[in-house]
Amino acid sequence: MKTKIQLNGQEYRLDLSQPLDISIPLSPEGPRAWYVEPMTIEPVRNDLFIGSIAEGGNVNFRNVFFNPHGHGTHTESSGHIDEVVISVNSILKQHFFTALLVSIEPEIFGESEVIFRDKGDRIITKDQIEKAINDLNCEALVIRTLPNSADKKSMVYSGTNPPFLEPEALTLMRSKGIKHLLLDLPSVDREVDGGRLQAHHAFWKSGFEGDNTCTITEMIFVPDEIEDGTYLLNLQTAPFENDATPSRPVLFKLKN
Repeated sequence: MKTKIQLNGQEYRLDLSQPLDISIPLSPEGPRAWYVEPMTIEPVRNDLFIGSIAEGGNVNFRNVFFNPHGHGTHTESSGHIDEVVISVNSILKQHFFTALLVSIEPEIFGESEVIFRDKGDRIITKDQIEKAINDLNCEALVIRTLPNSADKKSMVYSGTNPPFLEPEALTLMRSKGIKHLLLDLPSVDREVDGGRLQAHHAFWKSGFEGDNTCTITEMIFVPDEIEDGTYLLNLQTAPFENDATPSRPVLFKLKN
């Protein structure tokens, strides 16, 4: 299925039958962070029936236990750092956005800075983001960190101090009109930062409180065969009334 769309006064062609799914499915073998146990999927068992055909039941009827922040690809709203739980479902009314995919290798931080990072941390800096975006106009930014190992699809991040972003990098994104950030890390902030969540606050609170429709999507995976460049993003989310929800971001290549 092929179609044409108008973006910023320019016409593009895209093939809707060629989606590029950059989500990681929710499964017991999927990635997890923040010391959560693996998600579980198990049949309902009670005095009335067993929810498993393999165990003699008439139908598969299973409970699913997971944490949207700790398991698989998920999208967050500003309610993640607000005393009011703002659900993603309530704020995300549009699901198609112009998106820029960039590949960035986090830098090694060489000096100790007690406030939010330590020597040896791997960080994505404001300068790296500024160089990657340049003057391109887009609503969403998709970051693929390098090296890009398939281990990201099953990684247990707890206690590993994964790469994170400088708060100034998030402020820069918002100043350039980026409303949706997607990345293959478990958080934009340092794993242990004393609860400061500076990058989260920079994205949602540093003078941008008037617009609560912005989102952060974490723990995606962008295969190497998907090239850096401009895409149409379809940000699909499960309709949970919660500050985070499982999501399925899908890219479509734009062609002139």
